[in-house]
Amino acid sequence: MVTNYYLSRRGPAVLCICLICLAACAPKADEGHPVTSEGAQAFMDEVESHLLELSVADAQASWVNQNFITDDTEALASKATENSISTSVAYAKQAARFDGVAMSDELARKFKLLKLSSVMPTPADPKLASELTQTATRMNGTYGKGKYRPEGKDKDLSLGDLSDILAKSRKPDELLMAWKGWRKVSPAMRKDYERFVELANQGSRELGYANLGEVWCSLYDMPAEDFPKELDRLWEQVKPLYLSLHAYVRLKLREQYGADLVPEKGPIPAHLLGNMWSQSWINIYDLVAPADADPGYDLTEILKERGLDELKMVHYGEDFFTSMGFDPLPTTFWERSLFTKPADRDVVCHASAWDIDQVNDVRIKMCIKINEEDFATIHHELGHNFYQRAYSHQPFLFRNSANDGFHEAVGDTLALSITPKYLVDLGFLDKEPDTSKDIGLLLKLALEKVAFLPFGLLIDQWRWKVFSGEITPDNYNKAWWELRQKYQGIIAPVERTEADFDPGSKYHIPANTPYSRYFLAAILQFQFHRALAAETGYEGPLNRASIYGSKEAGKKLDNMLKMGVSQPWPQALYALTGSESMDAGAIVDYFAPLQAWLDAQLEGKAEKGW
Repeated sequence: MVTNYYLSRRGPAVLCICLICLAACAPKADEGHPVTSEGAQAFMDEVESHLLELSVADAQASWVNQNFITDDTEALASKATENSISTSVAYAKQAARFDGVAMSDELARKFKLLKLSSVMPTPADPKLASELTQTATRMNGTYGKGKYRPEGKDKDLSLGDLSDILAKSRKPDELLMAWKGWRKVSPAMRKDYERFVELANQGSRELGYANLGEVWCSLYDMPAEDFPKELDRLWEQVKPLYLSLHAYVRLKLREQYGADLVPEKGPIPAHLLGNMWSQSWINIYDLVAPADADPGYDLTEILKERGLDELKMVHYGEDFFTSMGFDPLPTTFWERSLFTKPADRDVVCHASAWDIDQVNDVRIKMCIKINEEDFATIHHELGHNFYQRAYSHQPFLFRNSANDGFHEAVGDTLALSITPKYLVDLGFLDKEPDTSKDIGLLLKLALEKVAFLPFGLLIDQWRWKVFSGEITPDNYNKAWWELRQKYQGIIAPVERTEADFDPGSKYHIPANTPYSRYFLAAILQFQFHRALAAETGYEGPLNRASIYGSKEAGKKLDNMLKMGVSQPWPQALYALTGSESMDAGAIVDYFAPLQAWLDAQLEGKAEKGW
């Protein structure tokens, strides 16, 4: 995950002074700028300078809040976010004065991006703006502090503890306890979320949009109504692959847990898939792996045997980028990032990449564990940081990815290169396993990448319907599970009611982070990987390709990263892939051998669908 917050090591006392100063700096760009081409440029120059200043204070407060979760840091973060967002929204409204003024394409793009700069537009009323940001901060804090104490136990379990149970246990009662336990945290957010929707929609309407969902769908260089159609088009391309994987996994889980828990037909109970949200199934690989497809190595065991600590894990991620010609990370990255969970306080452990000054002060925040998953996550998060550094020369409003899916896809593209070839290059393996082992490798990756696709799609499907009013508060949970069954083919393992708030159990809901970016990233990363692999001259199976050490691939990637959001995303896509259209065909091609194998396993044994 990437965040545009900016971090600092300055303490709350200094932050308080900064916030008091900035709070007095209401937008003044509306004053004194004539409605002319020159006036529009002067307005934008002032806007970019002021928003950069505010964003730093916002990020400092948010960093402190997420790493020292208290009532005071929540208040500071809320106020900083309120100042930043309210000012941005005010500028966006003022920008309408220059509609119709002749200006350059570059300046016109800045005005467009300014109007869409906030995923949480605040109402103009200062009291309502404050209420919105306080509500958002409170939900984030509730999530970060969330714990569950099982009945009869004397110890609280964190999200990490409960996730470990879901990943490792094969006892249905333990799995159910962990699954239900985390969902005891989210009901406390439900009333806050209802109010959040009301206030964010009001802010969106004041900007000229019907609701917050329309704001989000307008971010993709196409009419807002066309964006959901584009997602549907991409989903239809990959749906047959998902149906094959789902049917095979259901068959194997039925063999493991029996007919009482897993039906022969129909959806899969959510707690059996190895992940708190059933968004990745990689943790149940041992239950579904082909008997003769052992890849010959266990990366988690290799990492532990080599004695890697959290810092060394991150250094391997940095080395990937420097091998392609990128500059090393700055000293401040190593001094200021959070790599391990502190023993003395609550922190938000959800992995994220942070850009401090939008120049060179980048960091990651995650509670690293020595395992294969976090090894890949580190590569992913550093992908964000190197993207941020690449476009740091752009004007303020262009310092972002071509679209938000690009930011996520870049990190995942690097993770796709964690192949046997890469592990040989690192000295982790003596030689690559024979290609006859590829079905196991492909299945393992599909449990992560392909299994995620419908989940990546439905999160915003739910929110768009909530923002539009199609889903009302009295059926939040019912609609949530209807979408999860429709797209993922899973069901809740126990009855859920409107006393629950299961959407809030997923970080991105209380954090108000748009999620379509992750679906797009799951598609784009394979397009990127295919194009960059071709740049190295590689001609073998795509799943065996690694761009590690390729200066040619690094140059191609860097050229696209440097564009930021200065051009519509199809142009950035063309710069890397030679195509202006997103194409899920790359992921279908990548997994074609696996789908053929899956369908052979299902023949005469199981039907697809639910």
